[in-house]
Amino acid sequence: MTMRIALRHIEAFLAVAEHSNFSTASRNLNVAQPALSQAVKDLEAELGLRLFDRTTRRVELTAAGVEFQGSASKIMEDLEHAVQNVRDLAARRRGRIRVAAPPLLSSVILPQAIAAFHNDFPGITIELIDKGTEEIVASVAAGNADCGLGTFSPTDEGIERTLLMRDNLMLFCPEGHPVLEKAAVSWTDLRDLPLIALTRSSGIRLLVDMATEAAELSAKPAFEVSLITTALALVEAKLGVSVLPTYALAAARHYAVSARPLGNPVVTRDVVMIHASGRSISPAVVSFSGIVRSYAQKLVPLRDVKA
Repeated sequence: MTMRIALRHIEAFLAVAEHSNFSTASRNLNVAQPALSQAVKDLEAELGLRLFDRTTRRVELTAAGVEFQGSASKIMEDLEHAVQNVRDLAARRRGRIRVAAPPLLSSVILPQAIAAFHNDFPGITIELIDKGTEEIVASVAAGNADCGLGTFSPTDEGIERTLLMRDNLMLFCPEGHPVLEKAAVSWTDLRDLPLIALTRSSGIRLLVDMATEAAELSAKPAFEVSLITTALALVEAKLGVSVLPTYALAAARHYAVSARPLGNPVVTRDVVMIHASGRSISPAVVSFSGIVRSYAQKLVPLRDVKA
């Protein structure tokens, strides 16, 4: 049997139970007394029991009414709590954001962005998950992360993208390297230089391979490493040069290396925030995305920089 009890029935019942008077209850709810009386009658008819004993002076709960009042009050409390929780989420007063990002982006962009976000929304917890690019896409698409940062293949499915910044690939060399004396550095200047490359699982590696192939350079790198920080350490040790994204400048400050933009051609990448396709983005994630974008764009100076 279909239950036909509506919220207005419960509100009417609880108001009458509280005030023991239909007139006072109707004024409290700001509804006409006949409508209130009818709502209580409909509720009693649906339940098949009288909830009130009515006299000319007073309205009193029956035993069934006392039993129903406890349950109905709990229903209303739970509903009010649920509504307040959603309002808090909408107002960004509470909640949690799970962010997946590769290690370098996690270390050079997110700390300051998270600190700024916490200042504005102290009730929202941010859980940081540092993973590789393929794992980030899988985590976001599966709902295990609310959003992800990085550079992703256009063929990746199940995600939608919001642009955070665009950066160029740059050449990182040991300090004092002869190639740094050139006014402009191009891909052909890498000829005969030992190249420290990221592994083929990296999106950066794909762009580097395409550019070096176009410049007819040797396809075999001297070293292949998983982390940008490892590549920078090898460069500092004068074991070769490396082509890395502009945001690697933040990490390069801790190494004795210098960086120059690469031209002919300039290779640009989009760093984006992703979320799962077909799922709504919470107000908290929207606010966090804006803060991350502002810090990301401050991080990437598209000019000649000595790291």
